[in-house]
This record gives sequence, C-alpha cells and structure tokens, in this order.
Amino acid sequence: MTESQLREMICLLAKSMFDRGLTGGSTGNISARTEDGGLLVSPTGTSFGRLDPGRLSRFDANGQHIDGDAPTKEMPLHTAFYDTRSSAGAVVHLHSCHAVALSMMPDADADNFLPPLTPYGIMKLGKVKLLPFFLPGDPAMGEAVRGLAGKRSAVMLANHGPVVAGKDIEAACNAIEELEDTARLAMLTRGLSPQMLTEAEVKAVVDQFNVDWDA
Repeated sequence: MTESQLREMICLLAKSMFDRGLTGGSTGNISARTEDGGLLVSPTGTSFGRLDPGRLSRFDANGQHIDGDAPTKEMPLHTAFYDTRSSAGAVVHLHSCHAVALSMMPDADADNFLPPLTPYGIMKLGKVKLLPFFLPGDPAMGEAVRGLAGKRSAVMLANHGPVVAGKDIEAACNAIEELEDTARLAMLTRGLSPQMLTEAEVKAVVDQFNVDWDA
C-alpha cells in the first residue's frame, strides 16, 4: 500500500467508526506504519469523522515529526506498542461506550477483561489487559503498556477506552470493533447469567486459531 493509499484508508476507517458511534467528538486516535518505517498519526484535537489525509502527522523512521499537524497527545501509547510488538503495523484508540462501561464494573477482570461470550474476541484480541485510570495524555499509560513487554495486543484503559495494535490498519480496526462488540454483549447480558464459553471451548478456539493466550 502506498503512503497516499494508507492516508486515505486511515481516514476512511476512522470515519466509519465515527459514523457508527464508536468514538465521538474529537475523541480517539489512530496511527499506522508507513513503508519506510515511519508513522502516520491522527492530529491532536481532531474528529475521526473529519480527518484530512493531507494533514495527518508524519513521523520518520527515527520518530521525528517531519510533516503534517501536531500529533495526538496519546503518542506514548502508540509508540509503546510499536516499540514492544514487532508485529504492530497500526494502533487504534477509541472511547467506545460499552467497553468503558464494562471497565467501571467492580468485578472487571484486570488480567482477562473480556468475558468469553463468543469465539471472536478471543481470536482477534487474545487476553485484554485492564489498566488502571490515568489522566488523559499521561505518559504513564505508555509505560504501563511497555510493562507488558509486548505480551498483549490490546489493553483497556479504565474509565477511558480501549487501545489495540494490529498487523495493519484494517486488522487493528477490526479487532477494536470486536472488543467493543464483546463489551456490549457483556453489558446487555449483565445479571442474566449468560451461557459463556467453557474453559474447554476457549482452549479449542485458542488451539484452532493459534491465539497467544498464556501471556
């Protein structure tokens, strides 16, 4: 994919998520690797519904901002994933409502945030780590991700929103949408004793789809 095509794809996918209410206002941020090892990043204070391909923040392979508008203040989150996961080709952060709601529940599992309601969250995300609350823009969020040593492709920032790394921009967006869908199912069925996947069924999904699950 050329840089021009990647710029267009970032804006297309961001607008799709905005139009479907997955992040509102000027919330959320998105980044992707370029062919030369640099990054394209959504600018600070911008809306996913109105990103301009020509104004995306551009970083070179050394992490220097070389073109475009000033980047999101959540750059430490993005760089933490790129620095610790060699497979990361894109990172997406949303303020999706159901995931945030689930993070507020007193029984939320910090090590395995999403309940095993369907196979798809397991397949696309593995175990999602629930991190504590940080002030928006706090570099400590990035340090918390670095502390996971690349073992998780997705984290949930408590009272804030999910962050997901994927092999490319489409994979990262698909995975974070699956995270929100699973969280929505969890909230819709809360208190109704839903039939979750058994440990044996979870293991079968992990084995069949080669999911990195024990990290």
